[in-house]
Amino acid sequence: MAINSLPILENIGSMQKTPSMLSPAANLTDDNWNFAEVWIDTLLSPPYILLLLAESSGNYRVYDPSESYQVVFTGASYEEAENWLLEDEFEPVEGRLSAVEI
Repeated sequence: MAINSLPILENIGSMQKTPSMLSPAANLTDDNWNFAEVWIDTLLSPPYILLLLAESSGNYRVYDPSESYQVVFTGASYEEAENWLLEDEFEPVEGRLSAVEI
C-alpha cells in the first residue's frame, strides 16, 4: 500500500489549524515596556513560572505563560506586584531583562 493512499492522509488538508503565536499582550518586541522579570514557585516540581512586565505607562502586569500569557495581576507600582507575587510564595529569578538591552 502506498503511503499517500492511507485514509488518515486524505483528511490532513481539512484539519483545523491552531495559531502558534503568543498573545499580543505578551509581545516583548513592542516598545511599551521597561523591563521583565521571571518569578518562580519553587515549592512545585517543576517550578511554576510567572512573568512580571513593567510597562512604560507605569503599570506592572504579571503574565502566566502556561495560560497563553493571560494577565493574572495588574498593579500601579512595582511594590504592589512584588507583594502579590511574594504572597503566593513566588521568588524572583536573579536578573532582569531590560528593553534597552534588546
